[in-house]
Amino acid sequence: MDMSVFDLFKIGIGPSSSHTVGPMVAARRFLIECGSLDEAVGVEAHLYGSLALTGVGHATDKAVILGLMGETPQDIDPDSVEDKLAEAELDGVLRLLGTKEVPFSARTGLVWHKSSTLPEHPNGMRFVLQLVDGSVIERIYYSVGGGFITAAGEAQARMVETAETANAPALAVPYPFDTMNELLEQGRKHGLSIPHMLRANELARMSEAELDAGLDRIWTTMRDCIAHGLVTEGQLPGGLNVKRRAARLWKQAHCTEGKRVNELPHDATHHVTLYAMAVNEENAAGGRVVTAPTNGAAGIIPAVLRYYAEDCRPSDPVGGIRDFLLTSAAIGMLCKKNASISGAEIGCQGEVGVACAMAAAGLVAALGGSNERIENAAEIG
Repeated sequence: MDMSVFDLFKIGIGPSSSHTVGPMVAARRFLIECGSLDEAVGVEAHLYGSLALTGVGHATDKAVILGLMGETPQDIDPDSVEDKLAEAELDGVLRLLGTKEVPFSARTGLVWHKSSTLPEHPNGMRFVLQLVDGSVIERIYYSVGGGFITAAGEAQARMVETAETANAPALAVPYPFDTMNELLEQGRKHGLSIPHMLRANELARMSEAELDAGLDRIWTTMRDCIAHGLVTEGQLPGGLNVKRRAARLWKQAHCTEGKRVNELPHDATHHVTLYAMAVNEENAAGGRVVTAPTNGAAGIIPAVLRYYAEDCRPSDPVGGIRDFLLTSAAIGMLCKKNASISGAEIGCQGEVGVACAMAAAGLVAALGGSNERIENAAEIG
């Protein structure tokens, strides 16, 4: 399985991995693949299916424009988004990849095909770059969930390649697996835990320092997202006048000294709910979140991770958190390969179910559970 933990856990912005993160990545990739932009005189983005039907509410229009400007989900400052978009709209000019200026208006440059879908996935996009000689460059992309994108034909090409190479080694990693049974068999054969095997696979791609720094950054971003959501009040965007609740409920659950009002063990579950709610509200507001494995389910894994770090009192919290993320990523990889993590395909509760399985498996691994117990936890989750 040619997938990394950092494919599942991607730092980005809200409110949707498939409708915000994916389109931003696709728009930028399109212009990069076009090569030189010197001859460009205009650009259009056509949105189909689910992207067209719910795109405005998911900020797909904003994401596409930002991607055409060269912005990336992991690097853009969420607080700068509205200013960047307002400046482009006021000037009537879009600076493609931050370099080539072309006339652009969101009213005409974004085309919503609400009654049409493209053949490979409900979340389809077609980009058109207009050149000075009257010719155009067109490409189709799909946002397939969790911030993953594919170009037209890529998914089918991978299926053909997989069928043709079924008897060949699939990956240049020490412990390849495509099913949970294969992963468990690798563990039994080599006497290794799931997080140990996932770590070894990642080290085939990067150094140990890079891996640990990346895992720590994922957790830091999740932790900061929870913290920001627990103190931010006000109304969420979207026109439905929905008020944030996490900060108010957090205050009610704590006395003035910051201690929990109720220290009974079961009270921890209330706090886990608040952590998840805080992330969900940050996501809805277009804040900085981590796909886990999607934006729609982004609150579950951070909430359980904070529960582990604060309530389980681990002797090695740093190592435990890294094992948690590696193990949960293994479950996410299996779900993505053998089913889906895309809400457009399996529904929003499908995304949540995947996140629950990932979180349950990660927690058991961090607490030292066996590979078989990790599997059981994922199934229950």
